Amino acid sequence: MEETGMTLNIGVIGATGMAGSAITKEAIERGLRVTAFVRNESKAKDMFSDNAAYIVKDVFDIQKGDIADLDVLVDAFATHDVSQAYKHVDLAARLVELAKGSDKPRLFFILGAASLETPDGQHLLDKLLKIPNNESFIDVPRQQAKEYELLKNTTGVNWVAVSPSSTFKRGDAAEYTLGNNKLLTNAAGKSEITSGTMAKVILDEIQKPAHHNERFTAVNK
Repeated sequence: MEETGMTLNIGVIGATGMAGSAITKEAIERGLRVTAFVRNESKAKDMFSDNAAYIVKDVFDIQKGDIADLDVLVDAFATHDVSQAYKHVDLAARLVELAKGSDKPRLFFILGAASLETPDGQHLLDKLLKIPNNESFIDVPRQQAKEYELLKNTTGVNWVAVSPSSTFKRGDAAEYTLGNNKLLTNAAGKSEITSGTMAKVILDEIQKPAHHNERFTAVNK
């Protein structure tokens, strides 16, 4: 739980991306101190002005000292370039190594939906693998599923992860429903979540932790 009278210090990797920018804006609106890890400072300042602190470096150059004062570090790194998909796993492994043996920062990972269970007892990844000509996208969900496997086998680190619904798109915040490892659908039968809702889910979990060393999921109501 957030300590009374203390302002949480949040770091966001990938702060100018779809998920990262929504999380950064939500954290600022809630009065948290935010450090944005970015490659393009001018782009970030156009988005967040002086409401955030900035660390400008490649994510793989982040050092222990860069995150030592953070209460929570959100990994919102994302790539749609299949040749770079392996970086999801490599970055998670690096952050785990940097945070090992300390309660702070709590590591918060955004995974893909591929590792969620479908109603037939399979995983969404199993269905994606059967799509014809999937070479243009399949390695991203495949690597994000590997990222979850890495986290499940991680010890000595304070982490939590969230998987979006099947469709994760830019949009405003809405009410949401939480789940654990099963792919969720809403009353309309849709499995989708917007970036604004994901930001709300993540900030709610940061301010009132309910999950520890586990993955959960959410869907727009």
